[in-house]
Amino acid sequence: MKRPILIHPDPRLKKVCSPVDDITGELSKLADDLLETMYDAPGIGLAAPQVGVMQRLIVLDCVKEEGAAPRPTVMFNPEIVAVSDETSVYEEGCLSIPDQYAEVTRPAEVEVAWVDQQGNPQKQSFDKLWATCVQHEIDHLNGKLFIDYLKPLKRQMITRKMQKLKRERARD
Repeated sequence: MKRPILIHPDPRLKKVCSPVDDITGELSKLADDLLETMYDAPGIGLAAPQVGVMQRLIVLDCVKEEGAAPRPTVMFNPEIVAVSDETSVYEEGCLSIPDQYAEVTRPAEVEVAWVDQQGNPQKQSFDKLWATCVQHEIDHLNGKLFIDYLKPLKRQMITRKMQKLKRERARD
């Protein structure tokens, strides 16, 4: 089921999410809903707080090559356990901040530990777009948005655009 995506500024997007203690059928369904919502948007990552659920759950699929098989990835309680000294810069966007993009510098490689949808512990290293995306989504679980990495003036400008967008959508 597709879910509505919260638009910044929304206080829920700035809150730290609670860990998932038990992967219930309801949370597994939420993971499926997040994937459906993300693909429909279209996006390459989505975090539970972006649909108003304050739990530590993210989904991502950074496969962009034409004809390549999708790699939907569901992570409960994801945690970055190691980062590279080397950094990379990507132009990031966010489904909660539509049509706004900015370059963000992050570690080029990260190792992430999480629990999968079946309740099994996982650990994997990510690089390139996958590394950026997983860091961006984990930031959401900690109440941080990609615009928080920007200079104050640019961040305020984007926030004002989002406030205007929300007013326009409320009128429609």
